[in-house]
Amino acid sequence: MPNYEATLVETLQKVRKEGYTEDFNIRFDSIICGDVCLLPQEFEVDKTYRFEGQSNPADEAILYTISSKDGKIKGVLINSYGTYADDLTADMIKKLQ
Repeated sequence: MPNYEATLVETLQKVRKEGYTEDFNIRFDSIICGDVCLLPQEFEVDKTYRFEGQSNPADEAILYTISSKDGKIKGVLINSYGTYADDLTADMIKKLQ
């Protein structure tokens, strides 16, 4: 169940203080950050936060806080949802639900 927070910026500041310092991006079957690439079985989604646009559906986003299974990497992944969501593999969709 996603958490609902006031703004994306406020929530990013909060989770950065909790150690989620990396910025992940989606790459079809994995998440990447610099030269780090994690497949779905190599990370856990610790929390999700949903942000709903007040007047524009393009403002809708989900923030995921993510940790590698070995605990060495913690970061965030921000993705749109609905019409603007990224294309993902079935494994990634299952992991991020």
